[in-house]
Amino acid sequence: MKKTTLLLCGLLFITTQSFGQGTPSVKIFANYNADTESDFKEFEIKRSYLGYSYKFDDKFSAKITFDVGSNSGGSAYTAFLKIASVNWKASENMSLNFGMIGTKNFKFMEKSWGKRYVEKSALDQYKWASSADAGISGTYKVTEKIIVDAQLINGEGYKKSQTSDGVFRSGAGLTVKITDDLSCRLFRDNLPTANDTLETQTITSGAINYTGSNYNVGLERNIMQNEDHITNSMNREILSLYGSINLAGYTMFLRRDMISTSNENTIQSGDGSAQIFGIEKQITKGIKIALNVRSWEDETLSDSGNSMEDRSVFLNVECKF
Repeated sequence: MKKTTLLLCGLLFITTQSFGQGTPSVKIFANYNADTESDFKEFEIKRSYLGYSYKFDDKFSAKITFDVGSNSGGSAYTAFLKIASVNWKASENMSLNFGMIGTKNFKFMEKSWGKRYVEKSALDQYKWASSADAGISGTYKVTEKIIVDAQLINGEGYKKSQTSDGVFRSGAGLTVKITDDLSCRLFRDNLPTANDTLETQTITSGAINYTGSNYNVGLERNIMQNEDHITNSMNREILSLYGSINLAGYTMFLRRDMISTSNENTIQSGDGSAQIFGIEKQITKGIKIALNVRSWEDETLSDSGNSMEDRSVFLNVECKF
């Protein structure tokens, strides 16, 4: 990782010197974790983001971000091109993004949860959608309180290229700011298939967030139909609730995810519930730490009569500059 990080930092430094108007950025997620059910424990560099943004003029800007993390080939620290996009502010109310772009599926929920360095938001965590992909997206501000957006992407995520069937994944969303404190979001994701005998997989997501003077609460519900393109397959559902409250310079937070199948008498692999409870402290500008306890209750194991709960203690650190 050290060689990769030094090389990318060197490239960002050279770019910054060549284009002085740009802005480099670095974000690092690290943690110490211990499983309370076993002797396993580790220090972990979960993720590093190295980015650079540049504004050409009032209408055009560009952004590039490298994601240094694990891959399926066994390397714990591999650099992936996560974002490489051009933004065109076509008008006061409309903007377009093209290239390797951040997707629209769960940005609202991720911001509402607010603890990405502790854990991903639900759709990202359970791999129902990717945070970035190659394609095009657009956002249009209908009014100050109503925003619509849409995207057309490969559908493979930013770690893979397009498959041989060449089928695009699409989505459209609506965000409404009901009051200064209350906002809601609706998004529809469509993943078709080139096989005429199979159905389009769809994910419908609804979310709401309320932010008070010293607290924040959010809820999201995600429903998947025709999972893996299987016609009339049972719906899968993720219900995620989260909240936080600020007290005397500390933030107490909690989250509960429930993954289930539409048929009450059926349990599939992956069904269960996850809980996170912790306390966060802003140490200084750019550095946060969070001590938290996590547990996972597997419905499959519980149904078979085996041990059904796994619990771990984490100390997460976010460093960004």
